[in-house]
Amino acid sequence: MRVPFPRFAAALAAAGALLALSAPPATAHPRPASPGCGSVAPQPPGTSHDRTISSGGLDRTYRLHLPENYDARRPWPVVVVFHGRGNDAVRTEEFSKLSTLPAVVAYPNGVVGLGDGDRQAWQGAPCSAPGVDDVAFTGDLLDQLERELCVDTRWVYATGKSNGAGLTGLLACRMSDRIAAIAPVAGAFYPGTREDCEPERPVPVIEFHGTHDATIPYAGDADRDLPAIPDWVRGWADRNGCAGTTTSRRIEPDITVFRSHGCDRGAEVRHVAVDGGGHTWPGADVYSGGGETTQTIEAHEVLWHFVSRHRLPSSKD
Repeated sequence: MRVPFPRFAAALAAAGALLALSAPPATAHPRPASPGCGSVAPQPPGTSHDRTISSGGLDRTYRLHLPENYDARRPWPVVVVFHGRGNDAVRTEEFSKLSTLPAVVAYPNGVVGLGDGDRQAWQGAPCSAPGVDDVAFTGDLLDQLERELCVDTRWVYATGKSNGAGLTGLLACRMSDRIAAIAPVAGAFYPGTREDCEPERPVPVIEFHGTHDATIPYAGDADRDLPAIPDWVRGWADRNGCAGTTTSRRIEPDITVFRSHGCDRGAEVRHVAVDGGGHTWPGADVYSGGGETTQTIEAHEVLWHFVSRHRLPSSKD
């Protein structure tokens, strides 16, 4: 399974190929089939539909996208995408372009939380709804996807923006047995997403952040107990046992990629800094947040090339 992105591939080649350009071949490792393999899909391939699931005594919703060539006879990777506070699944699908990936993509909706306005939020943030367990909800969602679709249980990834990106960090801490890698964008890493973080295995991470993000500042925000982004990235490098040096390479005029080396079990940690970028999704063609949106990279392409190389270990790994 190869996904060509010619413009970006050329830029990476010129930069020394800091990121891999293809997903692992489907035959490289055994691909565990979920119970839903062979079942009739709940919707046609190539479509997105809103669905409901019961979790924690609540009716929760999510938007499900199946790739155009979805086939229930072979297991597919899964990408779970968490919107930012006050946003929703539909708008996040539009600006993120993640539904173009060769994967089953689920866009959950959060529960209306605290603070100004009726805005949906995720666990771990001060504005989240009290008593709502979004970690358990994510587990329930994955269970449903595995029952109804043919998915590869070792190729499950989490990404999201802002408050949703913060939740991916919490999932890496608490669900490292089910989440193979995470790709937060403009992450709001509140203390509730960082405390007592003891994953069962090193979790590969690629993080994107604009240096001029006025909502979740790159340099951190002491009043809200938000860490500086390089410090958060370094924390994951330490957690993953990255004992080697950290290198940086400027791959575009406004893009610098930082890479931690020597990580346990190949659990790489990378940080994509967008010079002058705002609280936005790199490559978005429609509004994704305040500030400048770079068009020199496409976040969905970059994160896919990173995460798709990582899988959950099997008993033989």
